[in-house]
Amino acid sequence: MTPALLFLTGLALLGLFAWYFIEHHPLRKKAAGLMLTLVVSALCVLSGTPPLDVTDATGRVVEPGRLRLGLDLKGGTSFQIRLMRENSSTPITKEAQERAVEVIRGRVDRFGVSEPIISPVGTDRILVQIPGLDPEKIVTVRAQLERVARLEFRLLHPQNDQLIPALERGETIVPPGHRLEREEGERQGQKYNVPLVIKTRAEMTGERVASAHAFYDLQGWGVSLTFDSAGARQFGDLTAAHVGERLAIVLDGKVQSSPVLESAIYGGTARITGHFTEAQARELASVLENPLQTPVKIEEQFSVSASLGSDSIRNGVLAGVIGVLATFVAVAVYYRFCGLVANVALLVNALLLFGVMTQFEFVLTLPGIAGIVLTIGIAIDANVLIYERLREELEEGKPLRAALAGAYQKAFSPIFDAHVTQILTSVILVALSSGPVRGFAITLTAGIICSLFSALLVTRNLFAWGLDNFGLKKVSMAHVVRPGRRFRFLAHARVCLLASLAAIVLSAGAFAWRGKHNFGLEFRGGDLLELSSQLPVSAPEVRAVLASLQLAESTVQIETKSGRELVNIRSEFDTSGKIMQALNEKLGDRGLKMESSEKVGALVGQQLARNSVYALLAGMLGIFLYLAFRFETSFALGTLVALIHDVVVVVGVFALSGREISLVMVGAVLTVAGYSVNDTVVVFDRIRSNLRSGRPGSVREIMDLSINETLSRTLLTASLTLISVLALLIFGGPVLNAFALAMLVGIVVGTFSSIFIAPPVALWYARIRHGDLREEMRTAEVRSIGPGAAVVPVALKV
Repeated sequence: MTPALLFLTGLALLGLFAWYFIEHHPLRKKAAGLMLTLVVSALCVLSGTPPLDVTDATGRVVEPGRLRLGLDLKGGTSFQIRLMRENSSTPITKEAQERAVEVIRGRVDRFGVSEPIISPVGTDRILVQIPGLDPEKIVTVRAQLERVARLEFRLLHPQNDQLIPALERGETIVPPGHRLEREEGERQGQKYNVPLVIKTRAEMTGERVASAHAFYDLQGWGVSLTFDSAGARQFGDLTAAHVGERLAIVLDGKVQSSPVLESAIYGGTARITGHFTEAQARELASVLENPLQTPVKIEEQFSVSASLGSDSIRNGVLAGVIGVLATFVAVAVYYRFCGLVANVALLVNALLLFGVMTQFEFVLTLPGIAGIVLTIGIAIDANVLIYERLREELEEGKPLRAALAGAYQKAFSPIFDAHVTQILTSVILVALSSGPVRGFAITLTAGIICSLFSALLVTRNLFAWGLDNFGLKKVSMAHVVRPGRRFRFLAHARVCLLASLAAIVLSAGAFAWRGKHNFGLEFRGGDLLELSSQLPVSAPEVRAVLASLQLAESTVQIETKSGRELVNIRSEFDTSGKIMQALNEKLGDRGLKMESSEKVGALVGQQLARNSVYALLAGMLGIFLYLAFRFETSFALGTLVALIHDVVVVVGVFALSGREISLVMVGAVLTVAGYSVNDTVVVFDRIRSNLRSGRPGSVREIMDLSINETLSRTLLTASLTLISVLALLIFGGPVLNAFALAMLVGIVVGTFSSIFIAPPVALWYARIRHGDLREEMRTAEVRSIGPGAAVVPVALKV
């Protein structure tokens, strides 16, 4: 879809949204909702067709699929890059290699969420593997990877205009400290080639460029630069000291432009103009944000197979299908007709998610498939909230139409708050993180938006059609917790908190004791073994040998180099010899030969890990501030404590069981964090609602009552999510086993913390600050509407 068509389509969808929400006539509102659902679904179907590559009988791709697959599912293109010494006496340091890795990662990320593999090899090389590159894109990527992007600002000689004619006549020489350069380009259809006398020493370099983006004006395409604070001061001082002189902007030794400094520039920005096309301007902006300090050269380019075998992929897809079908059946059995409506909404939700991923070229990986299956399990929580409210409304004797209206109105607040906290976290992760964490966050954001649309619009519209056109009069549902049951949860708070504190201390201790052994190959690096064979060897055969050596976490890929197929094995440090010996013993008839064995660095560089940690901390702070604003500080603190508790315990279980943390595990921890916040917010919303309603009883009694009222929803959501997780655990194979185990533990501890950790923490903190949680809420309400005003509970309008 072209940008113009995409823009017009977006405007049309906004118009339909506006029509649906402002329309009050029942028939027209139903028509608007139905039209909106059908249009959005149709667009997603068109975006995702064909969903995968279409091949002919020989396996050649004749029609590229629109849904991009990751390296683990499809393979991709591999580049081996060597860092070049500027002179023979200058060694390549480890710091220079790590810096080049982060620069290249930044450049690759500008191509989209491709989840590449980027790791140092040996002492002076870098391995880059990128999925789903077509031939034209490969040329662009090569140029981006090799370009140094050394930006310099050099002053022209003050008598440049007088020196040039004299130099051309041979009457003088270039002054010391200067050199003769040429500025080439095209202006108004005329090419020009102007000689310039510029300083040899740069007044300023591009190291202080914080960001760069392409722009278009009357002079054509260019690049706008923004310096960091130190760079802004340096550039301001430079321009102020040389007002009236000319400043050459030099990129990789070539003069791009040489404008006259008409005034000092203290805004921290600069512009590079010239004869750029749109593509050139965008590529230049990308490399200027990530300049290489050391020149590089691409030594080899070759194709690589999927990092997962066909058996792992088959197991993952099977687990996904089983998990989805089991969830759908459970929902339909428990909620009956309402469950069928929820399943239709979930199908629309999945369709929208795949459509968004296709339209914006997100990459689908096997953990991504697991995440989508899990998202479907969690997304049904919005429907569970609505239906549990509907059950309460029906038990009060209301007719179905009024009960549905009340259910959607009362369920809106917890649904909104739970989704906003997750969107807030994911947006912060997108802005501050990079690599796989950023890809996870983008997919999560898309899933949350699709979930809101399907739960609040699609289901409500279906019920409206059923009531008005198909004679829907009543609905029935099963029960997890029978009405009238009351458990005194807070009576056990002290014991549960002490048990949780012990679990946290044990988890932290186990993690600290294991040290670096907590982390897998992606974080620690390892050996890279390259093998050739006289007879064909398949990846599953190699994986079977690795499993017998207890190295099942190793990565196996088939490379195609110069018409030969080679086997690449990435394994633990100092295991290449052991692997080679085992392969010769079990596959000795294949004529295996070791081509190379080297040490490779971590896939997750220090900068990527640091950015991800900062992003997670910022996300937690964002959750705390939002909940403190929407609820109270005590509620926000309780949610944050529960979140930290859940994440620490999940990581601790892995440390205690001797498992390693991989990138898949990182995705699981992020999902656990989102699940924890979602669960706690729902409980707190009911506590807040009951406190504001003026119900009699102590705060402790109302908290117990609220937890009991949401208990059915809590247990049901956890059970439905566990169905998907158990399918991954049983049928997903060893690749998804760690992900499923982390989610299994996370769901259990998340359910526990939302009942036994978050509420007592909120209660006790409120007592410390205000003496009572109800008093804290009253103080906050009075403060928000002014002193002396009466506080009247007001129902939230949808």
